[in-house]
Amino acid sequence: MEGAGLATTVNRLGAPFPAANSGLRWRRANLRAGDWRPKSPMGDAWKPGSVRAQKSDSEEKSSPVFSDSLANSVEVSQWESGYSYNDIAARQGITIRRRPLTGPPHHYVGPFEFRLENEGNTPRNILEKIVWNKDVEVKQLKQKKPLVALKNFIDYAPPTRDFIGALRQSYTRTNMPALIAEVKKASPSRGVLREDFDPVRIAKAYEAGGAACLSVLTDEKFFQGSFENLEAIRNAGVQCPLLCKEFIIDAWQLYYARVKGADAVLLIAAVLPDLDIKYMTQICKILGLAALVEVHNERELDRVLGISGVELIGINNRNLETFEVDISITKKLLEGERGEIIRQRDIIMVGESGLFTPQDIASVQEAGVRAVLVGESLVKQDDPTKGITELFGKDISA
Repeated sequence: MEGAGLATTVNRLGAPFPAANSGLRWRRANLRAGDWRPKSPMGDAWKPGSVRAQKSDSEEKSSPVFSDSLANSVEVSQWESGYSYNDIAARQGITIRRRPLTGPPHHYVGPFEFRLENEGNTPRNILEKIVWNKDVEVKQLKQKKPLVALKNFIDYAPPTRDFIGALRQSYTRTNMPALIAEVKKASPSRGVLREDFDPVRIAKAYEAGGAACLSVLTDEKFFQGSFENLEAIRNAGVQCPLLCKEFIIDAWQLYYARVKGADAVLLIAAVLPDLDIKYMTQICKILGLAALVEVHNERELDRVLGISGVELIGINNRNLETFEVDISITKKLLEGERGEIIRQRDIIMVGESGLFTPQDIASVQEAGVRAVLVGESLVKQDDPTKGITELFGKDISA
């Protein structure tokens, strides 16, 4: 079993346990009853069907409730029938593999070490390379900061701010797409975007320019971001709600983001099977986090529209496998029946990538977008506040 987040359940502390990591299958009845629990939140000694004999009142009160629809989902039925993570992902059009199929390519001859690469252990594109690195990174972080420790921090953390509400208010106030301005130092395709990178100063400039929310890159290896940047912005008095821009593959990361000051998180449909998205969006609601679910094509959008409770969907005009950008993707995805479903459900659509001019903003707004996530065209500006005015063609701060 390869899914880091697939086939998960919750203990009474509200901590998710990834059953797939243990190589064990789970039953619908157990998920519905909420009686599967690890002896520790990391689940090393976990056994199926184990129930603690006594539960305290505080544990009962904090126990999250999951709907029968999650337990009875198609993916669970497939999992029970013996389908692997890759089988389920492939059926949903997901081509990104969660980790190398054949293990790391290390080989030794006498005193020498060399690497032999093959299709099973070589990333096929940049997104897969990022995900493989994230899988290793998260495993290491989980050992240092187990879920029970994160839960203790969350109990004393300040309440989250209303990310979706901020977007709605901005759209109503300006009659233009609400801005999620991105604090980003670098990207795999563009390299370093700003040498004199001061995340707090940039965040404050965005807020002064009229940004409704901020997105903060936390991936270190490929984007030169960090959770320290997220914490620094939150602690600097910035009032804009914060999106943790991370490659999330494990429910543990949701708790970590919440502890570090996030008000929202990104879930990428190109990486996460439907069951992961369903489960993680429910965890987000428990933690008070908004979930921005990102899609790139019609099939991904159809998958996400099939998941109840999704309130915020991003259309990334950038192909995350090739990194090519085409803003016409937004219009294409919001035409016809899909657009009508989105309007009926009052889902906020967010345009992402390739937005550099007022004409670009107008184009995606006409297509049905009510918010935009913009990074490169703003962070490179000497004055990001002025850059926002130039991007929208008017001052949106008033």
